[in-house]
Amino acid sequence: MRRSLAAVTLTALTIAATGGTAGAVNQHANYRAVCPGPAMDSARCHAEVVTDARGNPLATTAPSGYGPGQFRTAYGLPSASAATVTPTIAIVDAYDDPAAESDLGVYSSQYPLPACTTANGCFKKVNQTGGSQYPRGNQNWALEISLDVQIAHGICPDCKILLVEAKTNSFTNLMAAVDYASSHANVVSNSYGSSEFSGETSNDFHFNHPGVPITVSSGDNGYGVEYPAASQYVTAVGGTTLSLNGSGTRAGETAWSGAGSGCSVYEPKPTWQKDAGCVRRTVADVSADADPATGAAVYDSYGYSGQKGWFTVGGTSLAAPLVAGVYGLAGNGAATSYGSYPYPYAHTSSLFDVVSGSNGSCSGSYLCTSTSGFDGPTGLGTPAGIGAF
Repeated sequence: MRRSLAAVTLTALTIAATGGTAGAVNQHANYRAVCPGPAMDSARCHAEVVTDARGNPLATTAPSGYGPGQFRTAYGLPSASAATVTPTIAIVDAYDDPAAESDLGVYSSQYPLPACTTANGCFKKVNQTGGSQYPRGNQNWALEISLDVQIAHGICPDCKILLVEAKTNSFTNLMAAVDYASSHANVVSNSYGSSEFSGETSNDFHFNHPGVPITVSSGDNGYGVEYPAASQYVTAVGGTTLSLNGSGTRAGETAWSGAGSGCSVYEPKPTWQKDAGCVRRTVADVSADADPATGAAVYDSYGYSGQKGWFTVGGTSLAAPLVAGVYGLAGNGAATSYGSYPYPYAHTSSLFDVVSGSNGSCSGSYLCTSTSGFDGPTGLGTPAGIGAF
């Protein structure tokens, strides 16, 4: 799938104190879905990669997207976790990325960030049951893995990273990976989904882990709800277009046109959601940058579509690990629960309210149009520090 990006005005920034140099995003590029559409009972990753004029992934020798210092500056984030015990962020994805750790090393050196390796105890990779027999490699999902691991580390540099690789992208295997991740981490990030299906509620128990925040990307096909973002036990993360000032500070955000949102067909209305325009679960809860035009710099050497190097990647696959990293920085997982009253809903003053932009047509409803307060594409808003997490 190939789509055109809206033109945006961006400046190449040097954030010397927090992230090194990142180049200007390609203002008139195209982008495409990294993972193909899923078969029945399976999910696709939600990463979107910027392409050249011929539709080929645009790989460069230097970063061309936003770096971690820019995200932390824009969202007013500290550079270290407030937790008394080092948090672990689990990344759940499908298939194996053999280069995940070495690529994270390149990313860490570029910005620079503390090394996160198996040797120093920061990085660990396991299969869906916690073993060391990894699934077969997949270059599409490997780029997704690179995005998730690098963004989580970039946002929370002192958090540990646990990469849990499901055998395939079937929900059976992904849910097994979620089970392992939830019992071995403080925060869990998921950047995948599929169209809703009638049996989805039978999977919800996999996400019901009070005290372990679980983020899920809302989808990249615009207005419409996907699973597992629809589960009432997760933080459904929508997407924005993040613009920066020349100083690297946040200039503003609008709803990204590709972000998933809406009213679930199957999931019951949580007691803590009070919006009147949806009788069931409303997606999303919060949001963060997702537009590929303002996407993240990601390093991948496994060879996505025959290309290696620095890619610019967006999609709500960027927003989910970004928010997971903020949960890691807050170090407040034990106080969060989507089974009772989610922490962001009680702390909206610590979120940037996104009040413009749309992701589709829904007769002007808040379900597809950003407005003051809660709305579908951006939820309650984007991080303004760690207070809402």
